[in-house]
Amino acid sequence: MTENTKIPSFDLTRNYARVKEEVNVAVLRVLDTQHFILGPEVEALEKEIAAYLEVKNAVGCASGTDALVLALMALDLKPGDEVITTPFTFFATVSCITRNGATPVFADVDPVTYNIKSEDILAKITPRTRAVLPVHLFGQMCPLEEIKDELKRRGIALIEDCAQAIGAHRMIDGRVARSGSVGDMGCFSFFPTKNLGCYGDGGMVSIADNPEFAQRVKNLRVHGVGKTYFHEEVGINSRLDALQAAILRVRLRHLEGWNEERRIVAERYMTLFAEKGLLELITPPAELAGGRHVYHQYVIRAQRRDELQKFLDERGVTSRVYYPLPLHLQHCFSYLGYAKGDFPVSEMLADEVLALPMFPELLPEEQERVVNEIADFYGVGK
Repeated sequence: MTENTKIPSFDLTRNYARVKEEVNVAVLRVLDTQHFILGPEVEALEKEIAAYLEVKNAVGCASGTDALVLALMALDLKPGDEVITTPFTFFATVSCITRNGATPVFADVDPVTYNIKSEDILAKITPRTRAVLPVHLFGQMCPLEEIKDELKRRGIALIEDCAQAIGAHRMIDGRVARSGSVGDMGCFSFFPTKNLGCYGDGGMVSIADNPEFAQRVKNLRVHGVGKTYFHEEVGINSRLDALQAAILRVRLRHLEGWNEERRIVAERYMTLFAEKGLLELITPPAELAGGRHVYHQYVIRAQRRDELQKFLDERGVTSRVYYPLPLHLQHCFSYLGYAKGDFPVSEMLADEVLALPMFPELLPEEQERVVNEIADFYGVGK
């Protein structure tokens, strides 16, 4: 690697090289069967994901967005129903609420973990609250143990947005509870850049222990069909294809190892920041006690963020901003009546966060160069 080599924010080609032979065998297996939509590969993946999460059921679908849509459809939301969620997340979390006819109600986030605050969730509950939709952002689980019992007592559904956090866990009730196993349902994305990504779009809904939800989601993903050409309700077309399922079955076998490699990358960043004297100028992500962060993204808070990002780009280091405008300030949600200042932590993060290169194959010398460039920008560590 030379000084002029661009350091990507993620590099899928390096990861593919590690599993190329296994993946190619799996793809050829599907091509030989010519069974491309749902079928044995999808069923096998669903069982393997359910076993990994330690839940009763998992249902494959076409994308992480559709996983959210289907989970919320299974609740039979009606106009006037409210779903509490975070304004600091990817757009799909909230658009899926509105597509189901319900009203998003926002609660602010924690400035350290970037995740929705439990006390703010509980403060926003009204008689119209039907569900809470926390997002395990950037690879770290929300402390669901703080709210799950109260939500159950009130009859409010808990739907986990796990799109960025497969493999993350918390110790809850004396056991390791993986993301997607604590709430009524969990929603996963297999977008290629995710910790467990396929080579296209794909998603899954995990169902902890409610067979009725599992059957509803299975029906809803195929136009609400009960048996072929007989429709119990109006669903959508959201089927996971067999090629992606076969690829995911290969990659699932490596997920734990890759997540540990991400954690090593995160630890190395922290060491390098400390050595360069940067910890007064940038704030690294923090791992909440009692949990395991899997670092889908490595997101710092940085003074003069936009200037820093421009500087890094000029020096050949790719960085990204997740997310530049909180959802309560997006034009399409203006009808909800929120204004600037309503969620100050989310707004602060939108001005400060910067995602640095993060993927299992990121080299130590690449990380050193990233941190050296940051130090050069701030004029420290000379």
